[in-house]
Amino acid sequence: MAAMTPQITINTLREMKIKGEKFACLTAYDASLAHVVDAAGVEVILVGDSLGMVVQGHASTLPVTMDDMVYHSACVARGRSRALLMTDMPFMSYATAEQALHNAARLMQEGGAHMVKLEGGAVQVDIVRQLTARGIPVCAHLGLQPQSVHKLGGYRVQGRDASVAQKMREDAHALQDAGADILLLECVPASLAEEITKAVAVSVIGIGAGAGCDAQVLVLYDMLGVTVGKRPKFSRDFMQGQPTIQAAIEAYVHAVKNGSFPAAEHTFS
Repeated sequence: MAAMTPQITINTLREMKIKGEKFACLTAYDASLAHVVDAAGVEVILVGDSLGMVVQGHASTLPVTMDDMVYHSACVARGRSRALLMTDMPFMSYATAEQALHNAARLMQEGGAHMVKLEGGAVQVDIVRQLTARGIPVCAHLGLQPQSVHKLGGYRVQGRDASVAQKMREDAHALQDAGADILLLECVPASLAEEITKAVAVSVIGIGAGAGCDAQVLVLYDMLGVTVGKRPKFSRDFMQGQPTIQAAIEAYVHAVKNGSFPAAEHTFS
């Protein structure tokens, strides 16, 4: 059925925001699971550099290379048929505009991505402007930025301090004005995330950012209950009570769309 339905595009997501309809995003790293995720009704598949941790077994996302991202993105591209495909630009692959253009082009030409995602606030405005001016859709990632985990001092909620929250508001507007098509907020107090979501015209995807965002994203392995170690507070095991992986993903999509996920216990204040 998924192959018979219209392709999800940036315009689809914009229209959903205008109508107040939430959409679901989920990671995938291979063709088989990409096919299942797509068939379950997820609108956006993210090939996240989280693969460094959940697939490769690293302690962070930092060791992931461009070749890794191109390979996994291409695998997912062959498995999806409807969902928009967004792929992470890995650590230090967009330090300069020239680097960013070259590597984003690789993700789209070789990896089949429809959109690239990069981390960072105002410092990335020029990079975002350069990419979008050349027809490369961009998702800008604010809040907890895993590629900066050592600078941040660990995986910590961002935006509780008033000055940090104000900077995040300013960054969100600056990135939107530079041409970013989507914003992603990670581990941000729910009230701040909802405020930013209402203040910008582009779609906002949340992870650990409360139910007030336009969409939610989770790491596939977390929501299937196969996380190694402690599952993140913002996630939920959707496999419980479900007979198949596709049924679990369908339950996730339904919960995102009806607003029951994330609940209070998955949210930061």
